[in-house]
Amino acid sequence: EFSSSYFVVHEILVDRWNKSNTPLHCLAHSLNPWYYSLSWLNEVSNRQPPHKDNEISKERKICLKRIFPNNGEFRAVQVEYAKFSGCLESFSDSDSMSDRRKIDPKHWWLLYGSFTPLLQKLALKLLGQPFSSSCAERNSTYSFVHSIKRNKMTPQRAEDLVFVHTNLRLLSRRSPTYKEGGSKMWDVGGYHHDSFEDVGVLEVANLSLDEPDMEAVIFTDE
Repeated sequence: EFSSSYFVVHEILVDRWNKSNTPLHCLAHSLNPWYYSLSWLNEVSNRQPPHKDNEISKERKICLKRIFPNNGEFRAVQVEYAKFSGCLESFSDSDSMSDRRKIDPKHWWLLYGSFTPLLQKLALKLLGQPFSSSCAERNSTYSFVHSIKRNKMTPQRAEDLVFVHTNLRLLSRRSPTYKEGGSKMWDVGGYHHDSFEDVGVLEVANLSLDEPDMEAVIFTDE
């Protein structure tokens, strides 16, 4: 018997899954040697490697076609993936197979991926990305638009305002006035409209780690 809230919770979980189930996520999952190791697969009876999952395989193919629009390169990377996922040729080496779960995925590709150069380059780019939970959290722009004090807007209106505000913010950074004048670098400190007087360089740097060009301006601007 199901509880009355089962379908509500199930719908939330499905929406969350679909939000993270993108072609790029599926490709990164497919290139992680961890999920092909026998020790991982044998932990649970119904586990299967990514290349045997229809949904993941479909999304992976979509992503590879976008990255390699040239038919020749696409076929070549497909063949390389077949060798990797099937433990064929150079990937059939005992060390390569046993290390799939023992060492970091990036290190594994550096050690054993030279025989598949296209796939190795792609795997190092994807698996080298830092983990982030930002897609599952309300970002600062949304909380600025829709908060306890501003909670009477419909979700669609709030999303539209976030879209407009974010794009205006990005466009403003292209303007010369962004680096000079009374309102220069207005968004470095987020939405806390405090003065930067008597603030150390490191404190300011922490607020702008994602903006190397901006940091250079801050450090050189007297």
